[in-house]
Amino acid sequence: MPLELPLSARLAWWLTAWLRGTEVTDHVLDAVTDGDLAHVVDGLTGGTAMLDLLLEARRSGATGAGLALPVEGDLLGLGGPRDFNDAAIESGEAVVVGSWAAVPQVVGEVCHWRMLPAAVRQLPDVGEADRMLRTALLDTATLLADLEVARWRPEVADQLMNIGHLPGLEAPLGTPPRCADLAARGLQGWAIADLALADDGGAVSAYEIEARRAALQPLERASRRAIVAACSPEVWPPV
Repeated sequence: MPLELPLSARLAWWLTAWLRGTEVTDHVLDAVTDGDLAHVVDGLTGGTAMLDLLLEARRSGATGAGLALPVEGDLLGLGGPRDFNDAAIESGEAVVVGSWAAVPQVVGEVCHWRMLPAAVRQLPDVGEADRMLRTALLDTATLLADLEVARWRPEVADQLMNIGHLPGLEAPLGTPPRCADLAARGLQGWAIADLALADDGGAVSAYEIEARRAALQPLERASRRAIVAACSPEVWPPV
């Protein structure tokens, strides 16, 4: 299973590097728009290209761009207002740049980035997110072993056995190595949770289904928090 950063995480990382002068424009645009999608910015006065979004971030005086990965009941990375929260929850992700944000929506082969006002948000710091993820991975591995994960999801068992081999992520210059590592481990944990929750895996009772979900939901939550902290310079450790 390929492990890739969400679109908003990629933009948050590379836009931050561009705003801080550690990456050049062409490299940033290539990294952000890599893939089969065309990228269009909606709601921005003066242009619809990704370069126009970068320039707006610089004009606003921002020194970084952060990530949000919300779901219903967990507004991770959001601070309002309501219109922005609703759009971000529907998308499952957003980039926050000071007092505004961009929310991606993929339609066919085009990613539309919708510009919206954003308010101050609260985030887990890198250390907290790191500890939470390590604990969740250990607890989940133990619980899934008790639930005989190798029988109903052998591919999940394989990933748990291979947890020390992190996916390769190209982080822009200036990204703290600890954050690049945390993002990779967060993606790994998220993939394990998603794969194991994809269906009921031949569970024979409602109790067994609920036990599996109870084991995996803390890992999914901790993984999203890890990726948000790793891709939000507001909470990065000082250099």
